[in-house]
Amino acid sequence: MRGVIGLVGLLAVTSLGAQAPRLTAAPSTRATAVVSLSAPRVAGQPAPTPLTIKVEYGQPHARGRSVPAELATEGTIWRTGANASTTITTEVDLTIGGTAVPKGSYSLYTIRERGMYYLIINRNTGQWGTEYDASKDLARVALTVATRPVALESFQIALVPASDAPPRGALTLLWGTLALSTEWAVR
Repeated sequence: MRGVIGLVGLLAVTSLGAQAPRLTAAPSTRATAVVSLSAPRVAGQPAPTPLTIKVEYGQPHARGRSVPAELATEGTIWRTGANASTTITTEVDLTIGGTAVPKGSYSLYTIRERGMYYLIINRNTGQWGTEYDASKDLARVALTVATRPVALESFQIALVPASDAPPRGALTLLWGTLALSTEWAVR
């Protein structure tokens, strides 16, 4: 009798497992790029807490598609990622592409106009990525354009620090064969 009950239980578990919904990966994920800025350590004192520059964004994946047309279409605002707006939060005053950006949080958008790409730094934060309000723009910064030899499957934002002081580097936006960049520096 125990053997029959065990067999019925095993069959029930097996059939429930077969009925479980099939999992799939989401079309986009969340990603973060962070640069930590360390102050000099004073002898006999604890190390100061580093200050950060952080970009949080929805990371779309091509999955066999061409990189979205928004990146190549003149005058179309792109949310510079997926889903919720991409946010840059800086604990220090910056210069991005030659434009002063006070410490705080901002949304990032991208647009192509007259054949050039621009990074839009917008004061509005916390909104869905498609809720763009041009009246809240802090600046539009020209981006350098390059072509990657191999297509990148997943959109990537990076804060690439330079190896010398003062703290500075490149802000890069990469997807497909498109590579966009501008300089950042601590003020």
